[in-house]
Amino acid sequence: MDDTTHQQYWDSRYAEHHHMWSGEPNAVLVQEAADLEPGTALDLGCGEGADAVWLARRGWRVTAVDISGVALERAAGHAEEAGVADRVDWQRRDLAVSFPEGSYDLVSAQFLHSPADMPREEVLRAAAAAVAPGGILLVAGHAGPPPWDPDAHPGVHLPTPDEVFESLALPEGDWEVLRSDEHERVQTAPDGRTMTRTDNALKLRRRAR
Repeated sequence: MDDTTHQQYWDSRYAEHHHMWSGEPNAVLVQEAADLEPGTALDLGCGEGADAVWLARRGWRVTAVDISGVALERAAGHAEEAGVADRVDWQRRDLAVSFPEGSYDLVSAQFLHSPADMPREEVLRAAAAAVAPGGILLVAGHAGPPPWDPDAHPGVHLPTPDEVFESLALPEGDWEVLRSDEHERVQTAPDGRTMTRTDNALKLRRRAR
């Protein structure tokens, strides 16, 4: 799937729904960033913008990236409604092709999975490289398919936190592991049932030079 088709895939996915996500920030981000001193943040695969808006409302200056123009248009509207439009730079990018410039105090990749072909390991290595000294890399992912659809996304590998850490190939001694675990959370299935899903999280701090 080339980048144009990849964009079309996600645009059509978003266009099928008035909103595709809950509108609430991801729980792992809230847990792990609530006590951080606001600075600059990079939100990879920002979707409809709930994480970016949450960060901006807490005083962060956010660069938020997604491949879908449909999602970004909604995200910008949510930022406007929240009064933080001037604190978020929305960028449409295919991360398989280009990555935002600069360094950031927080780089967040929440559920950066795609049934379309995406070099996730390369993207996450670029994410680590974009973390400023003393800054945080936060990666959250699914540990398995949704319980209401065990056969969903059969071609997508869902790595463990240890696998994510190994794939980053970080220089020894430059990073501190603050969190690496699996955890359960409650999620509402498409038919309205409440079910438990297992996710994982990896939080790293780049040591200040």
